[in-house]
Amino acid sequence: MNFDDVINQRRSIRNYKETEPIEKREIEQMVEAALMAPSWKNSETARYYVSLSQDYIKMVMECLPEFNQRNSLNAGALVVTTFKKNIAGFDNGGQPVNEVGQGWGCYDLGLSNENFVLKAAQMGYGTLIMGIRDGEKLREIFNISQNEEVVAVIAVGKAETLPVAPKRRELSEVVKFFQ
Repeated sequence: MNFDDVINQRRSIRNYKETEPIEKREIEQMVEAALMAPSWKNSETARYYVSLSQDYIKMVMECLPEFNQRNSLNAGALVVTTFKKNIAGFDNGGQPVNEVGQGWGCYDLGLSNENFVLKAAQMGYGTLIMGIRDGEKLREIFNISQNEEVVAVIAVGKAETLPVAPKRRELSEVVKFFQ
């Protein structure tokens, strides 16, 4: 599948097939793609906590609101994504270099997560990035350090149905050229 096809076919999936479990190596390939994303001074602060067993998937599901539990039902993996705090966007003395501060860590994680979901799509998997979750409970389950910000949970699995692409904004609404 060429790159344009991957971008155009990727969707947020809210309906997964009951299928065979996702293999650890497949998730590793998605994380390897995530690691290729650009990051602040190549700091690579993104971290991934992967639930493959039904026991861990159930624990993570309990950290999601009911609607996201329904949306990720039958997903073969739930992946908690975090970033290491006070690195991206900070100088060596631990001071933010501009007004965005911790936002740079979140920005970098978003770039990594985009690579992750695009690789998943190329491999035939659907994904859903969920930001409404109980971050402290997830921190406890995975023993996530206080030095990391828990940001999202990504459901990964085979789509039951592919949703129609939503209408996108016109270029004229989002870009301004100055010549």
